Parts: sequence; structure tokens; C-alpha cells
Amino acid sequence: MNAIERTGEVTPTWKKLSLFALTWPILIDSVLRMMLGTADVFMLSRISDGVAGAVGLSNEIIVFCILMFGFVGIGTSVAITQYLGAGQKETASRISALAITLNLMFGLVVSLALFGFSEQWMRMLNLDPSQIAVANTYLKFIGGFIWVEAISNAVSSVIRANGRTRDVMFVTLGVNLIHVTGNYLLIFGHMGFPEWGVTGAAVSTIVSRIIGVAVLLLLLYRRLPSPIRLKDYVRFDKRHVKRILGVGLPAAGEQIAWQSQYMMIMSFVNIIGQQALSAHIYVFNISLYFMASSTAIGIATEIIVGHMVGAGEKKAAYFRLLKSLRISIALTAVVVAVTSLFRFKLMGLFTDDPKIIAMGGAIFLLSIVLEPGRVFNIVVINSLRAAGDAKFPVLMGVFSMWGVCVPLAYWLGIHLHMGLLGIWIAFTVDEWLRGLIMLARWKSGVWARKSFVHPAPAPQEQPAPAIGA
Repeated sequence: MNAIERTGEVTPTWKKLSLFALTWPILIDSVLRMMLGTADVFMLSRISDGVAGAVGLSNEIIVFCILMFGFVGIGTSVAITQYLGAGQKETASRISALAITLNLMFGLVVSLALFGFSEQWMRMLNLDPSQIAVANTYLKFIGGFIWVEAISNAVSSVIRANGRTRDVMFVTLGVNLIHVTGNYLLIFGHMGFPEWGVTGAAVSTIVSRIIGVAVLLLLLYRRLPSPIRLKDYVRFDKRHVKRILGVGLPAAGEQIAWQSQYMMIMSFVNIIGQQALSAHIYVFNISLYFMASSTAIGIATEIIVGHMVGAGEKKAAYFRLLKSLRISIALTAVVVAVTSLFRFKLMGLFTDDPKIIAMGGAIFLLSIVLEPGRVFNIVVINSLRAAGDAKFPVLMGVFSMWGVCVPLAYWLGIHLHMGLLGIWIAFTVDEWLRGLIMLARWKSGVWARKSFVHPAPAPQEQPAPAIGA
């Protein structure tokens, strides 16, 4: 009999969670997920820069939709981590089933919208008419099956919230292997397969995602500490829906604000020209990897902070976030600085057009300033949500993105003819402004009063010191 069994004490869930143990699988998983879109852009760039640009723009819409599915995942993760931290495992499982059903319903609606109006989306974004047919084909295929990604997002959030980040990583690894192999066979027609080009890339993506979500569902039933019952999928407890959406809807609002302003700015890029579009698509796809480490640390910290808040350990949560933030800023700064030394070679992997390479190289240098600012938003906002403080980030996000970034991007990029560089300067200003405001919010300690799970105090519990003291 061990010490815990002798004393009757149970180790709090947050004490079992290690930042490193949670982060490295999330980091690899994030990189692998980004490779799903990058692989299509990279392989199709072998056909032409125009095809790659068209598919890249379609992928921006797909990414937007996947981010929207994340609003249920974010609310679910916060609710699950807080309930697990408070020791309420059965309630956490009920919420898990509800989240999967909500995302499936949402995914089906989005699939219909993308399949039915794919060409209209392309025209709204001022895509060159010569590229619309290519983009439309890709978006119709992927969009029609985007509901699969909706289920995957919800199930992955549940598994991660339970601390099983490696399970999700291994599934994503398998999905990528299937996807890249499918691209090789179906885009270029190797080994006797048909040469389908853009259609082949879409089919490969769909098949790999279906296989991935099937494996995730199997893991879900093996990993949860309290099993999900079939009736849990159709039982809509208003309290749980309110708690998921109470965090998820503001998170969705922030994502909508970011992605919609990004789409608006993409229309500015299209006005500048096809070469600017290709350069932007290539640099942005590479920049996603700059965000990977901070995204992983942010999600891992969110999981730990959620467990801490559920257990009432808010002082520990306060310092956990600050430590994670320092680690993430240092790591991102090093990665971006080193990568920028090879900026022209990286651009050369996608294109041999010297003008596109030159534009991309200039943006890479600016990223040395931009990316550390982005870290504040990724890491701090995740922890604010984990504590239940979800409304403030979206309010400040709308103000900064639409009140600062969009008009500044137009003024610098179009009005002052600075082109793509001016647009990325606007991105930089927005990230730093929002990031510093988010840090001030965390240090204020307001979030400590936002949690919706309140564990009973331990006997003779001493008053907790003030947050931010």
C-alpha cells in the first residue's frame, strides 16, 4: 500500500501534469497538422505558382472554418480541465459527448455552405479569374467533407484535456503519412495511379482525415477516466451547453475577428498582384511553423492552468503562465532569428521567381520583430480562457484587428504603395498591441474571479495570497 492509499489523500490532477510532457507532443502534432495544408501548397507549386496560390487561398478559407470548429473545442477543454481539477470525472465525460455532437452539427452546416458557395467565396476575395477554377475545385472537395475535421477537433480537445497529448500526436502523424503518400500518387500519377493534380490533393486530404477521426474515436473510449454513454450524445444539458458556449463563443468571436480581418487583408494582397499573393502564401505557410512552439506551450499551459483553477490553486496558475510565457518568447525568438538566415533558400523551395523570393525575404526579416509579439496573444489568451476570462480577449481583438490592423494595412500597403511589406508591418503592430494588453489583463488578476467550478475549501485552509502581488 502506497502513501496515498494509507492516508486516503488523492494527488491533485494538476500536480501530475508536466509542461514539457504535455508540450512536446502538442508541438509535433501542431507541426504535422500544418503540414497537411503546406504539403498541398508545396507539391502543387511543382505545377505552377498560380496553382499553388489558388490552392493556398482556398486553404485560408478551410483554416478559417477549422478555427471556427475550435470554439467548441476551446470551451470543452476549459470545462473539462476545470471539472477534472475539481475531481468531477463523470461530469467531464458528459461534457465531452455534448461537445462532439455540437461540433458535428456545426460541421455539417459549414460543409453545405462551402460546397454550395465555393466560387462565390473566391470572387469575394478578388482572386484572379484565371485561378478561380482551380481554387473552386479544391474548395468544393475539401469543404464538402469539412464536417470530418469538426469531429476530429472536438475529440482531440477532449483527449488533450485529459492529459493524453501523445495520443493525438500519433494519430496526426499517421494522417500525414497517408496524406503525403496520397498526394505523391494522385497529384502526379505515380505507380499507375491517375494524374489528378488539384483533385488528387483534395481526395488525399479527405481520405487521410476520415481515417484519422476513426482512430481518434477508438482512443476516446479507451482513455477517458469515466466512459461516455450513448445517451450522452443526445442529452443536451443546458448548464453544460452554457458553460461550453460561455467560453467557446467569445473564443469564436476572436477567431472570426482575426480570420475575417485576415481575409480582408488578403483582398488587399490580391490587389497588389499575383506575385505578392504567392509570396504571402509561401511566407505565411512557413510562419505557421514559427507559431508552433508557442501554440504548443500555450495549449499545454491552458491544460495545466485549467486544472489548477478547478482545484482552486489560482496563485500557482498565475506564476505558471508567466513562466510559460518567458520560455515561449525566448524559444520563438531563437527559431525565427536562425530561420531568417536561410530565408532565400526557404523561399527557393517553393519558387524560382526572383521577385517572389525577394519579397518573401523582406517579410522574413520583419518576422524577427513580429513573431515574439504574437507569442503574447497565443500563450496568454489560452490561459485567460482556461480561467474562464473569455470575453475580454475578443473585445480587445476586434478593436485592434479592425480598428488598427485593417486600416493600417490598406494605408501602408495600398495607399503608400509599400506593397506586401506594408501589410506585414500592420500585422506586427496589431500583434504587439494586443499582446501587451493581454499581459496587463493577466497581471491584473481579474481572471481569478471568472472560473465556474468552485471546489470546497480544505479544512483549515489558509487564505490565498492576492493574484499579481
